[in-house]
Amino acid sequence: MYRAILFDLDGTLTASAEGITKSVQYALHRLGIEETDLHKLEAFIGPPLLDQFMEAYGMDQASAGQAVVYYRERYTRQGIYENRPYEGIRELLQELKGRGYILGVASSKPIVYVRQILEYFQLTSFFTVIEGSQMDGSRVTKGDVIREAIRKLRMEDQLEQVAMVGDRRHDILGAREVGIDCVAVAYGYGSMEELEQAGPVMIAPTVGGLERFFP
Repeated sequence: MYRAILFDLDGTLTASAEGITKSVQYALHRLGIEETDLHKLEAFIGPPLLDQFMEAYGMDQASAGQAVVYYRERYTRQGIYENRPYEGIRELLQELKGRGYILGVASSKPIVYVRQILEYFQLTSFFTVIEGSQMDGSRVTKGDVIREAIRKLRMEDQLEQVAMVGDRRHDILGAREVGIDCVAVAYGYGSMEELEQAGPVMIAPTVGGLERFFP
């Protein structure tokens, strides 16, 4: 029986593709790379940005680091607000909290942005703990973020009572690394193939499916 549920942000609580992909496109443009296919850039939603710039465009760490700087130029000014909660998310959080679950957020996004987004959409009050990565490059892996959230909940010895909810492979693998279950959502930015290969305990097709999974 789960007592605590940790949610990813992008692709799980909010539909954030427009702001993220356009900010990646801007960063690439600043580096002389023209990318017109925003759908292709959805691969940047979820994973740590530095890693994704290196993987997707063969950048070395210095170039990828500069790409992240350029990304943040646009994202902090505009992209962060090109975003919206998925339909039914507010009601889901209210229902789960009413059932007695402890709710938290564990995102690979820098924590300053995570807090800003949750406050902007008036979702902060639902969560006991809110965790993200650090702007200085520390605590960037999903496993590290999840681990910190669990530490703040003081549930390190009750891992079987904590579940992660996310839409990408790294959410599932990060949860497994820490030793907790992960429920995947199919309405986000990960493909069914990606999710099935990663092996979550369950794949919820809709927000309503999440509500039914947690009694």
